[in-house]
This record gives sequence, structure tokens and C-alpha cells, in this order.
Amino acid sequence: MTSIWLRALPYIVAIALVLGALFAAYQHGVTVTDKSWQAQWNDRNTLDAKALAARETAERAKEQAYQQSINKAVQDGQRNIDQATADAATARASADGLRGAADNLAARLAASEASGNSCTADASKAATRAAAVLADVLKRADQRAGDLAAIADQARARGVTCEQAYDGLIRSSALH
Repeated sequence: MTSIWLRALPYIVAIALVLGALFAAYQHGVTVTDKSWQAQWNDRNTLDAKALAARETAERAKEQAYQQSINKAVQDGQRNIDQATADAATARASADGLRGAADNLAARLAASEASGNSCTADASKAATRAAAVLADVLKRADQRAGDLAAIADQARARGVTCEQAYDGLIRSSALH
């Protein structure tokens, strides 16, 4: 029986060598293919990274354009608000003159009441009181109107600023 194994041993060794060579060739093919695919994946990853960087740069530029348009709108709006505040101060100064004139009128009426005769004194007193009340109402109404005008001017300026910022964003996004 040993003679059969001794005769078959060279064939078994030859088959083992052939199988070993085939397995080594297979492993070499797998390694080469893996390296080829890995190189392709690395190239794709490099291209993806470049595309991502380009998109990020474009988006940053777009965001900066948005921010610049908003900053410009805010600056313009602040100028409008400052102008409205200055106009309100000017109007307040003018109104102070009107209030002073109303006070002077009331004072003149009071002085003329004191110098009048007794027959017309009661009528003059009533007229003077009415004029003083009217002057006071005029002063308060003028002061309140000035305050409301200042508030309305500032609210309008803020609304225009918001509208300009929105329009800037819409125009910027339409361009991209």
C-alpha cells in the first residue's frame, strides 16, 4: 500500500503546487483589483472634496453678499431714523414757539381782564378762562402730535429698512 502512496505523492505534490499557484494568482488579482478600485475611490473622493470646497466658497460668497446688503440697508435705515429724530427735535423747537405764543395770548387776556371795568369783568373772566383752557389744550395736542409724528417717522424708517433688507436678499438669491 505504501507503494501506491509513493507513486501518487508526486501527483499530489504537483496538484498542491498547481492549486497553490492558482490561489496565489487569485490573491494577486484581488490585490491588484482592490488597489485599482481604491485608486478610483480616492480620485472620486478628491473630486468630491474639491467640489465641496467650491460649493462652500460659493455659498460663503452668497452669504457675504446677503450680509452686505443687509448691512447697507441697516446703515441707510439708521440714517433715516437719525434724520427723523433730528426732524422731530426741530419740530419740537417750533412747537415750543407755538406753545409760548399760546401762553403769551393767555397772559395778555388775563392782563386785559384785570384792566377791564366791572360790567364786563365776569364775561371777560369767562373768556380768559376759556382762552387759557384752549391754549392749554392746544399745547398738549401739539406736544402729543409731535410725539406721535416722531414715533411714526421712526416706525416708517424701520419698516423701510426691513423692506430694503428683504428686497436685497430676494435680489441676491435671484442672481444665484
